[in-house]
Amino acid sequence: MKNDFLSTIVLNGKNFSYFDIAKICQVKGRDIRELPYSIRILLESLIRQLDDVDVTKYHVENLVSYKAEHPTGEVPFKPSRVILQDFTGVPVLVDLAAMRDAVVKGGGSAEQINPEIPVDLVIDHSIQVDVFGTESAFQQNMELEFERNNERYQFLKWAEGSFQSFRAVPPATGIIHQVNLEFLSEVIIEKDGLLYPDSMFGTDSHTTMINGIGVLGWGVGGIEAEAAMLGEPSYFSVPQVVGVKLTGKMPKLATATDLALKVTQLLRQANVVGKFVEFFGPGLAQLSLADRATVANMAPEYGATCGYFPIDEESLAYMALTNRSQEQIERTETYTRANSLFYQDEMHPTYTEIIELDLSQLRPSIAGPKRPQDLIELSEAASAFRASLTNPVGVQGFGLDQEENLKRVTIEMDGQKEELATGHVALAAITSCTNTSNPSVLIAAGLLAKNAVEKGLSVSKSIKTSLAPGSKVVSGYLRQSGLQTYLDQLGFHLVGYGCTTCIGNSGDLPAAVAEAIQEEDLLVAAVLSGNRNFEGRINPLIKANYLASPPLVVAYALAGNMNLDLTRDPLGVDHDGQAVYLEDIMPSRDQIEDYIAKYVTPQLFKEEYQTVFTDSPAWNAIETETSARYQWDSASTYIQNPPYFEYMDRPLAIESLKDLVVLAKFGDSVTTDHISPAGNIARLSPAAQYLEENGISYMDFNSYGSRRGNHEVMMRGTFANIRIKNELAEGKIGGWTKYKDQLMPIYDAAMHYQADGVGSIVIAGKDYGMGSSRDWAAKGSNLLGVKAVLAESFERIHRSNLVMMGILPLQFLDGETADSLGLTGRERYDVELPSHPQVGQKVLVRASSGDAVTEFWVKLRFDAVSDIRYYRNGGILPMVVRKKLGEQI
Repeated sequence: MKNDFLSTIVLNGKNFSYFDIAKICQVKGRDIRELPYSIRILLESLIRQLDDVDVTKYHVENLVSYKAEHPTGEVPFKPSRVILQDFTGVPVLVDLAAMRDAVVKGGGSAEQINPEIPVDLVIDHSIQVDVFGTESAFQQNMELEFERNNERYQFLKWAEGSFQSFRAVPPATGIIHQVNLEFLSEVIIEKDGLLYPDSMFGTDSHTTMINGIGVLGWGVGGIEAEAAMLGEPSYFSVPQVVGVKLTGKMPKLATATDLALKVTQLLRQANVVGKFVEFFGPGLAQLSLADRATVANMAPEYGATCGYFPIDEESLAYMALTNRSQEQIERTETYTRANSLFYQDEMHPTYTEIIELDLSQLRPSIAGPKRPQDLIELSEAASAFRASLTNPVGVQGFGLDQEENLKRVTIEMDGQKEELATGHVALAAITSCTNTSNPSVLIAAGLLAKNAVEKGLSVSKSIKTSLAPGSKVVSGYLRQSGLQTYLDQLGFHLVGYGCTTCIGNSGDLPAAVAEAIQEEDLLVAAVLSGNRNFEGRINPLIKANYLASPPLVVAYALAGNMNLDLTRDPLGVDHDGQAVYLEDIMPSRDQIEDYIAKYVTPQLFKEEYQTVFTDSPAWNAIETETSARYQWDSASTYIQNPPYFEYMDRPLAIESLKDLVVLAKFGDSVTTDHISPAGNIARLSPAAQYLEENGISYMDFNSYGSRRGNHEVMMRGTFANIRIKNELAEGKIGGWTKYKDQLMPIYDAAMHYQADGVGSIVIAGKDYGMGSSRDWAAKGSNLLGVKAVLAESFERIHRSNLVMMGILPLQFLDGETADSLGLTGRERYDVELPSHPQVGQKVLVRASSGDAVTEFWVKLRFDAVSDIRYYRNGGILPMVVRKKLGEQI
């Protein structure tokens, strides 16, 4: 069947074949123009990979007859490649190494476990902002990074030499999504004369940034990425596709960040969770590729699987800018025009729903204090901050007294006294893949810094400032334009290339500031150009966190306090004592575009990427051996062999769950940051106790993220976030619960339950597991003995990860909650499971407390047939090993 739909195009005298999606639509009586572009890409993938085993004729025909309002069926998707970052990539590779051992133990060969598609790993999550405000910050932070992470980097070097189709981009090079956008993606791939679209999975939720250049990709959990690497399809329901029609043109003062934050607010309100989002309309032509990438990057924040921008002339122009070859550019244009994948503004597909956004209505904005979707226009920011102080405790409030805003404390820094007040901007960071890929906002920040310095403005030493670009290209144009000099004078020195403040690698605040915050319980703020500002994520001492564009990050650093209204209040005074306002130093759009045209060039991209894999002396100096199987070091506190394959001799059967105890009962919006934190390891915690018992001092704890290759650390960190609120902990905030009426860390209680031979369940509210695609949120739950999670709703990736780790996801029926059913969390739970469950069926749950029994039905969140297979095997990892050994799955 599949070869019936092969067509041919000629490029530079050579014939290339491709699978013609218009041809199959015509045969089936469907107009290709009715299908959203993202659905067309899925359809091409299904035709190309049709094998009547994983991908069948039914899957192809079902997608051809796609019904926008009520799509049905499932898609077995096999991406063209996988990209990893080191926090999530290390455990992926640890699992593959462990799978090699398991296959050998079962009588197979270690080489049976190898990536079957290209895999790139970009080491960008390990850099921390220990040193700032000095020209030597970058070098010092990099040296500390290599010192702390030597064991991990040795392991990654081993993987690079031992696994096929695997490359590693060394540390201090750039952020995964920016390197992917600027360099790694081919957009359209050629293999053995066959052309097809680049598509990808990434073990980071902001993989969606690649959607900005027309590549379909999104974030998955590490275990799902492993499956894709090993040739397993990812099954998901045929998605609804929401079209966002862009009209108008952005006003002069609005930035790409303002657009991204507005889209996040708009689409969160429209509830696009689990859906595809596709952008179209006349306003599309007004957006640069970098602007599109900024919006696409934020798809996890607005809840969509992806935020797709079809390939058009701007995509081709960006490929030229980033030094892609002329051959690549011609291939992309010719193929996409021939195969109905090139954007046409005059006709748009049929969407599930259309949402309109007039770009001319955008205003300078920030988002916070605890969620990226909580948009605040800049003119309302000061009043919104003051209101948040006394608002009830929640996503927009801290529940404090009116007197909170009167707090003042005097500190001494560098021999000078300084007063800190409530709302003090303790941290200002130009950080994150979202904005540091975009020259317009970075040059705007540099020009604003230039104007501020020339006026005589400065930034207080009590503010931790940092600049962590997404690639060396950024440093190139900031340096060549002379703007880095002015950023340096305001304290925004280069601190490293990688994810820093946005993921909690912000490092310690200045000692005097930290001491004052703790002693006075002072509520201070962070302003960062990131995509995540969940509670407890940015810095443990900072409660109010706001997302803002890079120029506004600089402006708030100059202002020094969230109580200042940047649209009305002066930022300071100039050399003559005259008030200086934001509008006085904000650069014009024309000035920004002039700088971009002059300093952001293809030659710069060529210079920075031509030796990207080999130009790190520190990386090249790491010594490691080449072997098919990894030589585990039992003394390592970074890399350990995980215990996922210990019970593979158990029979494959699905049975009811009996006598489960509630390990934790949560409310709404429990994120993967709460479940599996990636920030600092608290000094008094089960993970800290483990490290100290293994001879690690507090100064060398590093972060949870850096120790993801050690399950002993990570399972102790599961549910250990200092801000998590377990309703069983009698009001104590943090990773606490009750075991036999004794309050203790959740990890300790879980170990007691396992020793007692008792399984556990977690109960939660809405949006359980939203946030980064952290495999350890599911892996840690599994290792703590959690057998099921019962929630009002799940974030897409986390629900999938739970199933892939053999944990049962259950959802309350509409209108029912734990509270409405009178569940306290002190009951014992039975879950009645049929031996052959069906996708989405209802199952009975019985909650018993003494003689009182509450029975209720819940939805079994098996969303695809593959979920049932994963669960029956105890997870996808044992299933893949059995498959490689030729066993029944």
